Amino acid sequence: MPRKTIKAIVFTALFAALSAACAFISIPIPGTPIPIVLQNMMVVLSGMLIGPILGTASTLLFIIAGILGLPVFSGGTGGFAKIMGPTGGFIIGYAIASLVAGLILGRPRLDGKKHIARIIIAALCGFVVMYIPGVMHFMHSLEKTFSETMALCVIPYIPGDLIKMVLCILISIPLRRTSASFIFEDET
Repeated sequence: MPRKTIKAIVFTALFAALSAACAFISIPIPGTPIPIVLQNMMVVLSGMLIGPILGTASTLLFIIAGILGLPVFSGGTGGFAKIMGPTGGFIIGYAIASLVAGLILGRPRLDGKKHIARIIIAALCGFVVMYIPGVMHFMHSLEKTFSETMALCVIPYIPGDLIKMVLCILISIPLRRTSASFIFEDET
């Protein structure tokens, strides 16, 4: 197996494992079934640091592990029922967030410049698109109105997501080049 392929597999598995490890960082919010999690930051970061293909693959690996019953979802839960529950749309949104953030930034390159505006847009868009399937599924599964859904699963999480977004940006600026040197060094 080529060295490049091995590196891609290792980094894909690493980011899936990091997303799974973040399952244990889950803070319940009274009155809503959606906890504060660190997983949403990790999936956006995966797209930003290892690119759209590997980042999305790592997120899909993480989601598949959870669907198969491994305790990788928030609070150490797993199973297909979690996807069908009120937070399932957000879990599906994780894959979209990785893809969008990765597509905006593209695959990291050794010769790439630090496009800070692009990094900011990637983080912002990653977090925003994650909410779309989450809100739609939450509304449908609990039969809530749009305003009720916004009050329960969007507005309380904006401050925390802004902090996580800033962390994604601060981590991505120095580490995109580093990840390129480890994963894609053979291509430059």
